[in-house]
Amino acid sequence: MKFGVVIFPGSNCDHDTYHVISKVVGQPVDFIWHKEEDIDRFDAIILPGGFSYGDYLRSGAIARFSPVMRSVTEFARDGGLVLGICNGFQILCETGLLPGALLRNRDLKFICEHVNIRVESNATPFTAAYAPNQVLSIPIAHGEGNYFCDEKTLNELESEDRVIFRYCDAAGQVTDEANPNGALNNIAGICNRERNVMGLMPHPERASESMLGCNDGRAVFLSMADALREILKARA
Repeated sequence: MKFGVVIFPGSNCDHDTYHVISKVVGQPVDFIWHKEEDIDRFDAIILPGGFSYGDYLRSGAIARFSPVMRSVTEFARDGGLVLGICNGFQILCETGLLPGALLRNRDLKFICEHVNIRVESNATPFTAAYAPNQVLSIPIAHGEGNYFCDEKTLNELESEDRVIFRYCDAAGQVTDEANPNGALNNIAGICNRERNVMGLMPHPERASESMLGCNDGRAVFLSMADALREILKARA
């Protein structure tokens, strides 16, 4: 099993993610420079948070054209696990691997704080280690986390159980007051139909060790490792 963490010019959570995979989850991981196209040696790809290409045009709008994203798109369409965190979520939407778009926060301010999110579905390779409706405390750090999509897409996401995380209060109630950025239906994370691609705005890598005050995000990466073990076992 091997994880790959993509580095774009402006990525700033790449080393955090690498640390969690290598030291907390205890699995092999390598960095992937954005110009690299050969990613066949990896079993899972993570697009970390940051400000790829300085967030010029729109967050993720330039990164979608990086050579590596052609390979990531093919990797995902072949069933490979792809996780996009914050800027990585924005890139997945810009690339078309996930539907919708991430708009400016409704107050037009950058937000950096801990929020609560509710696990809407644990029927994914990224959330299997969680319980349904489990409430997590995870930090956010973004200026464009306001998820939006058209009505048809929203109906599909909701009816197909593809909304994976939703902003909520500490009791698990989904309210407008608990929505930090104005995201449609309090959406904090979604997956594709095949459930092998997930994007989320909160940063689980920043909440994966007790020494940081919270390890609620660790199970995202543990879930991926468990899923990969089963996939690789089936191939053997």
